[in-house]
Amino acid sequence: MESRLKPTLEKIDPVFGSSFYLDHFDEKACDDKPQWHFHPEYEIVYIAKGNGKRHIGDHIGRYKDGELVFLGPNLPHLSFTAKSDKVVLQLREDFLGQHFLSIPEISAVKHLFARAKTGLAFTGDTKHKIGTLLTQMVKMPPFERLVGLLQVLQMMATTQEYQSLNANGFAVEVNPQDQQRMEQIYQHVEENFQQSIPLEEVAKLINMTVPAFCRYFKKLTNRTFTQVVNEFRITYASRLLQNEHLSIAAISFESGFNNLSHFNKQFRHITGVSPREYRKGLRKLVN
Repeated sequence: MESRLKPTLEKIDPVFGSSFYLDHFDEKACDDKPQWHFHPEYEIVYIAKGNGKRHIGDHIGRYKDGELVFLGPNLPHLSFTAKSDKVVLQLREDFLGQHFLSIPEISAVKHLFARAKTGLAFTGDTKHKIGTLLTQMVKMPPFERLVGLLQVLQMMATTQEYQSLNANGFAVEVNPQDQQRMEQIYQHVEENFQQSIPLEEVAKLINMTVPAFCRYFKKLTNRTFTQVVNEFRITYASRLLQNEHLSIAAISFESGFNNLSHFNKQFRHITGVSPREYRKGLRKLVN
């Protein structure tokens, strides 16, 4: 049973130029291997259609005709693997500043965040109305995407078409030292991913030997440090590919890869397509 397994800490970073993470996955991109994990961010997941299993904290249930859930921080859950389009949005409570939830106009959203700590599942017309907006937000410019998020939160805060999953008392207490170390590591990667980052350098940041660091990082993230650095680089490269004036070789170098063949291989491994195919897909969206 998944809840008896130790959940993996998942580190989430907003996409470049945004204060929150938002992405769309088509059914081909859905992971066939669900992961039992948690993270300090709130999470909204929308599945457009289909039926499936829902396992959040000590709540186990099923959904029909798609799914829309809002989960609180550090609440272990099984990743959704439905063969349907999926939109995932993740954000911190203070994504718009420490005093965001103290603003009078946001009082309903403040209560929504409190209710989400044990999990919420939305139903009826609300589920797909919000889901449609989330899907549209993926292609919006940054400012319009932020406005869309505020609309989503207000709609969730004011609707009666929801049920509480009551995953009480199951939130994981994250070791503050681990959290601080991970923040140090990811900040260092974010600032230096365009150049080589020796393991000795990052291990020294948290006063560990290289072997100890590698074991520690893999235990907390279920990924190697090299995998995470490559994910940063590919995310950055995917933004640069929007610029038609930059060659793929130039983008490879600018993103921290010294070998074009290795860049192409990593890009395909992480995104499922080559850089050239990805750029063609961007052209279709524009046209």
